[in-house]
Amino acid sequence: MTMIIFMRLLDFGDEEHENDIEVNDWIGLGSMDYYGIGFSNIRLPNDSKSYIYKYNTRINTFPEEVFLHEFLHSLERNAKEYGYEIPELHDYEKYGYENEKLIGQKKWYTDYMNKNINTTKEKTGLPQEIYTLKPAKNNHFQYSYERKEVFKEPENWWEEIIELMTNIKNKLK
Repeated sequence: MTMIIFMRLLDFGDEEHENDIEVNDWIGLGSMDYYGIGFSNIRLPNDSKSYIYKYNTRINTFPEEVFLHEFLHSLERNAKEYGYEIPELHDYEKYGYENEKLIGQKKWYTDYMNKNINTTKEKTGLPQEIYTLKPAKNNHFQYSYERKEVFKEPENWWEEIIELMTNIKNKLK
């Protein structure tokens, strides 16, 4: 129940909550997982006149940027879990890249994916191997634990009632 509620609150595409946060740009959460199933959550502006996700040579030639960005967060996470030292995806300015008007961060993403970012020592970015490695597993870590113990979902109606009563009790404290 905890994780389902969490996901519901982050359901940016929900029209009931469209006025909670004014969205002029896209909002994304990448590299999340729910019991081993990876997903990203993206909210695009509801304004039909917005060109943020439409291809137009005068306004935006890289509308798929939002999807690539959230996918790269998944690869970034996998690389770090395998022990690679790579730049943070949001640190493009530290390496001399800009968010350009028509193409957004296309140059940064291209160099990031091709391990072609210049540093004082060598080129950096995602290692080539990360494209063939599966996400890391718990047994790859010395002090891993099962998340089900932390985010245990009710498995029947009785557990749902117990969880509901526990939540009510905790709120009343």
